[in-house]
Amino acid sequence: MNSLQGRVFGGIDAGGESFKCGIADPEGKLIAKSKVPTSTPLKTIQGCVDFLLNAEKRLRSKIAALGIGSFGQLDVNPKSDIYGTILETPKIGWSMTPLKTIFEKELAVPVAIDTDVNVALLAEMCFEANHGHAKSAYITVGSGIGASIRINNSFLGFPRHPEFGHISVKRHALDADFSGVCSFHRDCLEGLASAPAFEKRFGNPRRLPADHPGWDIEAYYLAQACMSLSLTARLDRIYIGGGLMRASHLISLIRRQFLAINENYLPFTEQEVSEMIVYPSYGFDSGLRGALMLAMDLAELTV
Repeated sequence: MNSLQGRVFGGIDAGGESFKCGIADPEGKLIAKSKVPTSTPLKTIQGCVDFLLNAEKRLRSKIAALGIGSFGQLDVNPKSDIYGTILETPKIGWSMTPLKTIFEKELAVPVAIDTDVNVALLAEMCFEANHGHAKSAYITVGSGIGASIRINNSFLGFPRHPEFGHISVKRHALDADFSGVCSFHRDCLEGLASAPAFEKRFGNPRRLPADHPGWDIEAYYLAQACMSLSLTARLDRIYIGGGLMRASHLISLIRRQFLAINENYLPFTEQEVSEMIVYPSYGFDSGLRGALMLAMDLAELTV
């Protein structure tokens, strides 16, 4: 008998642009979903709490546990006194917000927490079609850029997490005059290739044609990110998600730039690159799915 039978589980994909909230049944099926815009900590968290409590009433079932995947930096060390706290972050007003503690208090449920990109990668690697890929990474390209690397069932860097968005990248020849938007490093990967960086010099990505030169510049930086990950960890798969990846043509540009940067150093074929650099199988719900997995795993431990 399923020890989680009759219980429901909450998940939050806490991103820089919005907090995606969801409820799953004992089989992991998503049965309720909502989105709260990311504004101030007080307003955003209260919006999530209201959704989850209203869902409990509507479903007539208590949430057994809550999983959160959050933007960072985030303290992910369970032995830390501030475990589950957002650390220094460019997101104004969010530094030192104790997410785990607040949600535990407001909902009176156990809470598991990790970075948004870690939980997204966890969900993707557990997706049925992706079994067998023991070495994978996930890059998220939104209000910031983050990455997760998981090798042989362990996240790289634990009990910390990678800050891959702040690596240095080589400038595109047509992008030499842009100063970058990172408040710490200006022209790191995040400063040049995040959604705010893209919009600052090219405008709203939804309104740009696929042949706009801005897409090639963006792909050049993300291809360098993929190359750095590939050369370092020799990965089976690199998932690229996040809001900017809603541009369906961008993935093919990244693959093309990847092959150009490689310059035949590693023996990649076009087919191999197309199978390595991919969109997430869960689309834009990977983070939420991973957060719900955290909740279900935690509930199993507390049964």
